[in-house]
Amino acid sequence: MASKPTPDKDRLDRVVAEARRNREQREKTYRDQALRIFPWICGRCAREFSRETVHLLTVHHKDGNHDNNPPNGSNWELLCVYCHENEHRRYLDALAGGDGREQESRATYKPFADLKGLLKRKQ
Repeated sequence: MASKPTPDKDRLDRVVAEARRNREQREKTYRDQALRIFPWICGRCAREFSRETVHLLTVHHKDGNHDNNPPNGSNWELLCVYCHENEHRRYLDALAGGDGREQESRATYKPFADLKGLLKRKQ
């Protein structure tokens, strides 16, 4: 027998559902605006989109602030889902202090570190 949800859980579920609805509504609004303003072309790879494929075109916020949605679209650019993912991955890599390569792949051995000392010993 399933347990009855607690009042706190019900409240949390309502808050989360409302936040999702608000986000979806906000995204729909600026996405529709961006699709009316800009040509349906990815700003990175220049792939063109049609009515059948426009669902693969996303709106990227240049400043990273999803609440900054000026009506002229100055904070937006259209990116395909692949370029959009790449853009966010590059940002996360930069935050982590990396350059996109795995830390383990960097060389740590320095074969010429004591070259001067080795040459002196041979003489």
